Amino acid sequence: MNVELDRLRNLPVAEKLRIVEQLWDDIHESDEPLVVQGWHKVEASRRAAELDANPNIALTRAELWNRVDGTNG
Repeated sequence: MNVELDRLRNLPVAEKLRIVEQLWDDIHESDEPLVVQGWHKVEASRRAAELDANPNIALTRAELWNRVDGTNG
């Protein structure tokens, strides 16, 4: 596995993203149950409570895209 991982690390970013997209699609199509770790649930609850307490912390779509790539796409 280490050799394969080293090979992946040497790929250009665009190729890595293409592979990640394919993996996400494969995970989405899988019938295998997804195990959610307890700490994920705790963190999701914490963030939801934080947002409920202060809705102004949410980003608009434009703010999100500006953070992602500097556009309002």
